[in-house]
Amino acid sequence: MIDLILLGCGGNVPMPNRFLSSLFINYKGRKILIDCGEGTQVAMKKNNCGFKGIDLILITHLHGDHIIGLIGLLQTIGNSGKTDDLTIVGPTGIIDTMNAIKVLIEYLPYRVYVIENPREKFSLDKDIISDIEISTIDLDHSTECMGYSLYFKRRAKFDREKALANEVPQKLWKKLQESDTVVYGDKTYHSDMVLGEERKGIKLSFITDTRPIFEIPEFIYGSDLFVCEGMYGDDLDISKAVKNKHMTFREAANLANNGKVDRLLLTHFSPSLEEPKEFAQNATKFFKNTIIGEDGLSLNLSYKD
Repeated sequence: MIDLILLGCGGNVPMPNRFLSSLFINYKGRKILIDCGEGTQVAMKKNNCGFKGIDLILITHLHGDHIIGLIGLLQTIGNSGKTDDLTIVGPTGIIDTMNAIKVLIEYLPYRVYVIENPREKFSLDKDIISDIEISTIDLDHSTECMGYSLYFKRRAKFDREKALANEVPQKLWKKLQESDTVVYGDKTYHSDMVLGEERKGIKLSFITDTRPIFEIPEFIYGSDLFVCEGMYGDDLDISKAVKNKHMTFREAANLANNGKVDRLLLTHFSPSLEEPKEFAQNATKFFKNTIIGEDGLSLNLSYKD
């Protein structure tokens, strides 16, 4: 199971009831953030997220409402007792940005690795985080911006008949469902000796800030959850959306529909959008399974079978 908390659903500037962009992901006790806007630390405290287990931070772009919370957060992570590595991924410019941030931080008891502008699917070679395949897409915003898709892979089903046919000792069955190889006696056993049919994992896609470009539906296709910006709820604000390179609720819903996703979570609301739920019908009319985000909203993603 994957636990999610929308830490901040605001765009541009924080409001008394709305922190800036950040999504918290808890997967098997390891923690991931997508974006780190102002208020992220406070939101994590309010929601008892914990800081020490953060292994990966994905930054969509370098506008302040998506990254300004990093300075304080990195220090707090250090104060939590973390000593193992932390990886930060972002668009072109993230290395220079992190170098500037490090000037303001006296000391961190862990190493920070920065991956800039990855072009293909990748996984991190780090315990359970290696189970996650990450893809990126270039978006259409006023600065270079990336969307992310996280695919949480799942081990194939255990095949008892296959294990017996391959003469795998029963005491190794469970180990081989969790590890690629096990050495027992003078023989090496491989997981494919006991595993059978592949099983579908979980796909989470995160798109903000951008206009609705035609590549997005294919990128998000089949997502169990599609987290998307909804800067403007009112269809009459389409001119603002075009000018500022953002989206309306209707445009986000059309992407969800075309991408055949299970659920749409709208976030990144304009400060002028005081009550996003008042415009919910502008999304649900085109994509019924739409959730209007709010700070502290928690969701769970589970395997289908």
